[in-house]
Amino acid sequence: MNIEGSICRLRALEPSDLEAMYGWENDVELWRTSGATAPFSHHQLSSLIIEQQYDIYATRQQRLVIDAQIDGTQVAVGAIDLLDFDPKNRRAGVGIIISSGYRRRGYAADALRSIERYAREILMLHQLWCSVAEDNQASLALFDGAGYERCGIRRDWIITQQEALSEILFQKIL
Repeated sequence: MNIEGSICRLRALEPSDLEAMYGWENDVELWRTSGATAPFSHHQLSSLIIEQQYDIYATRQQRLVIDAQIDGTQVAVGAIDLLDFDPKNRRAGVGIIISSGYRRRGYAADALRSIERYAREILMLHQLWCSVAEDNQASLALFDGAGYERCGIRRDWIITQQEALSEILFQKIL
């Protein structure tokens, strides 16, 4: 299954994505955003890829790779996740990562529009939500620009070695 955007496409995980995922999941700078506290092994990530063969209704999550055409070649520039999928209340969380070398090219916004269309038209979801650390200016701008409404704040929610950061809650009715 591919979900086409205007400058990128979303596709299912493949075993060949293992090295890209290994890089994303083990980037310490992203751990605060993802909630990770330890590195992922190749074995763990291989298991995740296998698990993604199952339906979102079974796993309650779905990761799609963001592919872009660069110099005539399809390149995995990031990933977008639906998480905490709740079919009864027709909602899911959304998370996105773009590899550092491909940021600020519009891939995140295009992928977000594409996942919204998929969530609305295929999964029949009513809303998407996300949470963003208050110092993550790129993600705050992404979700503000995509029409997500700031609907709450969790004060001092993320503790780092330097400070306590609040987390901004967003939601979008589809």
